[in-house]
Amino acid sequence: MTIDLTPLASATRLLFKIPLEPLQGKRFQPTGFPSLGAATFQTDRGTSLLVESAQSMANRLEMTVWDDANKDVADEFKGLSHVRVTRNGRFFTDTILESHRINSPYVLTSSDRAFLDPFLKTLRDQLGEGTVDRNEGLVDRHGFARTLLRYDCGCLLHGCFLSNDKVKLNPGGKGVALAGGRLRVARALSAFIEADNVRVAPSGGVKNDPLNPSGVTKDGFGNVPFARDEYTAESITLYVNLDLAQIRGYALGSNVERLLILLALYKLRALTDDGMRLRTACDLRAERGIIEAKLPEGWVLPALADLKGEVKTAIASCNDRMVVSEAKFEDELKKGKVQEVAESDDADETGVE
Repeated sequence: MTIDLTPLASATRLLFKIPLEPLQGKRFQPTGFPSLGAATFQTDRGTSLLVESAQSMANRLEMTVWDDANKDVADEFKGLSHVRVTRNGRFFTDTILESHRINSPYVLTSSDRAFLDPFLKTLRDQLGEGTVDRNEGLVDRHGFARTLLRYDCGCLLHGCFLSNDKVKLNPGGKGVALAGGRLRVARALSAFIEADNVRVAPSGGVKNDPLNPSGVTKDGFGNVPFARDEYTAESITLYVNLDLAQIRGYALGSNVERLLILLALYKLRALTDDGMRLRTACDLRAERGIIEAKLPEGWVLPALADLKGEVKTAIASCNDRMVVSEAKFEDELKKGKVQEVAESDDADETGVE
């Protein structure tokens, strides 16, 4: 049976508020941020907590279509555009796996031009050489959306910012930011997890070394006691926002709009059905069965099996507008300073255990 999306035709947002609970026990471990730790804040319900950030949830939603064993999208999603990266003739990474997707340095800064030259040509055809090369004039947002659809359609759901200033427009040229760093798309699908009325559940332990308990700990020897803070909560909630107006605003046509909406719904259903083991000590589950939207009120998230078949059909209807590309990265992998890595993680607000 075809999934009817007409009830969403007049909606600008599709919003979900999905209750979660720990799979076992009452405690859970939230994400931690560099130089911050657990992100607590005050609300009218007392102390609340960011359990999982929008950045982390975007990555988790992306992985619902990925087959890690075969290093590719799952069979039912074959045909979705993305860029595979190889090194020494073997799989290296993919834009689906990269934190910044098609803005990955392994895609845009490689000295191998086999992917970059066709990609730049498409950008110039869609936006104009002056916009891409010389940062002149307004960015054609529809043309940019057409380019992303062709090469990495996940960017249209999860966002994209071509900010890398090392892209060489011509072989041997100087690195620049494409269109002066103005090529960006906000997330159309965003999600985060919050907990309300939380309390700290302190615990601890020790790393035992029965062979040399008083050994030099900085070298990995000796007994090392540690303290640990987990949390309990009155409620844990997954919030999801699908920006339907943004998807329509791409002006990519009804077939692409249907594909993007169904793909977003599939990712949400797959994530909630399969459980969310976010960390060793943070294994959450959503309510089973019917998941109703808060806006439009009462709209029901379709079942996973139905969405899987519908997405496959929607991909086929857009097959001529998407390509699966391959880029090679054979450049030297330079090592950065520890401080540089820490600053990069902090700036991106990447959740860490």
